[in-house]
Amino acid sequence: MTQPARNAFLASIRPYVEAGPLGALALGMASGTPYTMIAATLTTRLAEAGIEKKSVTAFGLALLVYSFKPLWAPLVDRLRIPILAGLIGQRRAWLVVAILMASAAIAWLGALDPTASLGLFAAAAIAVGFAGATLDIVVDAIRIEWLRTDQMGAGSGMTQYGWRMGSYIAGAGALVLASQAGWGLAYLAAIILFLPSLVAAALLGEPKRPPVVTSGRGFGAMVKDSIVAPLADFLGRPGAWIVLAFVLVHKIGDTVGQLSIRLFYNDLGFTKEEVATYDVSLGLIGYLAGVFLGGMLYKRMGLAGSVFLSLLLMGISNAAYAGLAVIGHDVWALAAVQGFENLASGIGGVTVGAWLALLCDRRFTATQFALLSSAAAILGRAFSSGTAGALIESLGYVDFYWLTTALALPGVLIFVWLWRAGLVVADDNASGDPAPAATPV
Repeated sequence: MTQPARNAFLASIRPYVEAGPLGALALGMASGTPYTMIAATLTTRLAEAGIEKKSVTAFGLALLVYSFKPLWAPLVDRLRIPILAGLIGQRRAWLVVAILMASAAIAWLGALDPTASLGLFAAAAIAVGFAGATLDIVVDAIRIEWLRTDQMGAGSGMTQYGWRMGSYIAGAGALVLASQAGWGLAYLAAIILFLPSLVAAALLGEPKRPPVVTSGRGFGAMVKDSIVAPLADFLGRPGAWIVLAFVLVHKIGDTVGQLSIRLFYNDLGFTKEEVATYDVSLGLIGYLAGVFLGGMLYKRMGLAGSVFLSLLLMGISNAAYAGLAVIGHDVWALAAVQGFENLASGIGGVTVGAWLALLCDRRFTATQFALLSSAAAILGRAFSSGTAGALIESLGYVDFYWLTTALALPGVLIFVWLWRAGLVVADDNASGDPAPAATPV
């Protein structure tokens, strides 16, 4: 490797070892813990207790709380926690409160016996979901405000790494501890995963934010400042409605395509062992590599170029499934297709996530990012719900995956229009300077 190439490589990975992205890693670990305690661990616990399958699957409704977090995100932006906010700052006060809420809810869920009162157990699961969603709001706001513009790609990637780490340790650790010491201790032990985020918050300090301007006192002023002002700020920018259209449609193809992926593998004759090896294990490696590569591409290509490339890769990954449908049962083809899809997803998660973060005015970070991140998933889920199976039956897998490829095109075309119109955050914003309080669309 030549010296210029070595210098360029070192410059692209340097953000991963800087304070802001490392803090984002710790925050991501905290964020992934409550979700795992109700998304994975809870299912095993209920099945072990002999709860009927329809009741077990109904507990997935606790995860729906995450979809409604924009409803109370404005409180995180506007409401100051009495006494605590004066001591450590508003954002860090909310982090402490959200972690205390999540810790109490997880401990409560661990202490209950699902066979004694399934209704109370469900209430505890919903409490974990609410606390976890609140923690997500706070985590996203803090890590965005900690990061410089040039760190957004690496910071987004480190958040995802942290989330995966927290999710894996919480899920696997709970199963091991439960087999040795019972579920109560297993749930209590998961709370330890919140500590790195508190240490990071203590070391990095309170994020810097522009002063919040209030329009007056009373309930009407509070609604205006907390809800109307963030929406008016975003929608009043040039091209805001086009950006919102992109956010709504860019993941439709990927969401619809992934909904029936395990059914697809089963119909092609892949065994559980083959899926576990080539999808789950190798797929995870591909995803983690994509997250790292996404941060490097952001640094080397700039925001607009890296987002455009990631959108193309995600579209191509859908077309690759059509190719697998033609090839049929072939484990090496499965490894190549699934590895590429997870690589593309990792890159896209970092680059698009960085763009969404940069779209947020730092006066309203919690509110605007919660709205954008929720909007990015809602249309794809609505479109795919009850639709994917019927499309597969009528089209067959080859044409179905070509359709999902076509569904990815609107997002690409909208982004190209925004880029050509100069409405994407300019590449020269990735300069190392702190991101402005209100980044242009």
